[in-house]
Amino acid sequence: SAIFTPCKIGPVELRNRVIRSAAFENMAYGNSPSQDLFNYHTAVAKGGVGMTTVAYAAVNRSGLSFNGQLWMRKEIVPELRRMTDEIHSHGAKVSIQLGHCGNMTHRATCGCTPVGASSGFNLYSPTWARALKKDEILSLVEDFGTAVDLAREAGFDCVEIHCGHGYLISQFLSPYTNHRRDEFGGSLENRMRFMKLEMTNVLKHAGSDMGVIAKINMHDGFKGGMQTQECLQVAKELEKLGVHALVLSAGFVSRAPMEVMRGAMPLKTLAYYMDMKHFWWLKAGLALAGRLLIPSVPYKEAYFLDDAKVFRKALKMPLIYVGGMVSKAKMEEVLSEGFVALQVARALVRDTEFVNKLRSGEQECSECGHSNYCIGRMYTL
Repeated sequence: SAIFTPCKIGPVELRNRVIRSAAFENMAYGNSPSQDLFNYHTAVAKGGVGMTTVAYAAVNRSGLSFNGQLWMRKEIVPELRRMTDEIHSHGAKVSIQLGHCGNMTHRATCGCTPVGASSGFNLYSPTWARALKKDEILSLVEDFGTAVDLAREAGFDCVEIHCGHGYLISQFLSPYTNHRRDEFGGSLENRMRFMKLEMTNVLKHAGSDMGVIAKINMHDGFKGGMQTQECLQVAKELEKLGVHALVLSAGFVSRAPMEVMRGAMPLKTLAYYMDMKHFWWLKAGLALAGRLLIPSVPYKEAYFLDDAKVFRKALKMPLIYVGGMVSKAKMEEVLSEGFVALQVARALVRDTEFVNKLRSGEQECSECGHSNYCIGRMYTL
């Protein structure tokens, strides 16, 4: 099967084409690596993936959106190194997703007034956020480079930069969240400026031995956000910069969250496990108007494939497919369309041995039932 043939992401060769996507684990207690995080990613490596991706690590404290999320800093490098060494011992490569949440946080989590591309009220948190000043934007560009240096020191083979889903880089890209009147706002060229500065610095720090992946939106998922043609221009800019591969996703967590994941959100479960101290406002909102805040979006296997094929046709660079990968047959179909690899999350939450079972013939499809209870419990282990 093509699934189990090697592939390359920049200078990094993977033993097969299945990558554990950067789905949030909520296992970085106190914003530091834990034994649970170690155990999970080690299990996924033993389970046969080509590469596993440690989820969403903030490049500085202001970029934290959860207490169980990694914050890249010098003191956590030894524990991260212990984890990457163990993953490598099982034949898998390991990547880390780096990003900044922008306005999707709260002072209680990030330690300051939340920041974003523009000032305004974010209903997701809910909180007021202020616009980043130019010197702060340039400082953030340096923070991304420093985070790459720390990732190398910690033994990661690749970094994945999160440019989608309504996080900070996406907030600069999208006209929905970027209302600036300086050189970072207005035209698409201006809205891409922060991304270009940051990705140029990431590539410089990654050098010749680390893979650099960018996760981007193919559309934001609602009127007034980024649409396909603008997202294609973003992808072409990243191709020009020399990014090694793109992960093609869609959706906006604060505006169209189920566009990212598809299906229905189990709202009672989500509300039940929320910490009342920090999330009482969201819990109350879900109880009053949950279905309006988080409407369902129909699920089907490989739900982003038609969109992704548009990008495949327009670009020459390696593209990684993500979105609803649960069966061997559909994985082979996706790879036959010219995608270099595919990312899987929920099937590897359901069973960390999923890839080994596909390879041995024990399974042809994941037993994941697409209930999204794993997402409904994102505020708890």
